[in-house]
Amino acid sequence: MLKIAVLLYIIVAPTLMGVLVAVTLVIPALANGQGISAAAILGAVAAAPVSWLVARAIRGKLAR
Repeated sequence: MLKIAVLLYIIVAPTLMGVLVAVTLVIPALANGQGISAAAILGAVAAAPVSWLVARAIRGKLAR
């Protein structure tokens, strides 16, 4: 399952990072270097459990 999670992380992390950076750019108070960096780091960190949960769901569907 770790291999599936790593492959998913490669896709999920940049997606979440991009979404959070885009949201940060829309909010004028956060549209500075520190806000953009924080959004990107948060996206990278949040992608790990999301990838794990999706991999577990995929693994469960394949086991049936």
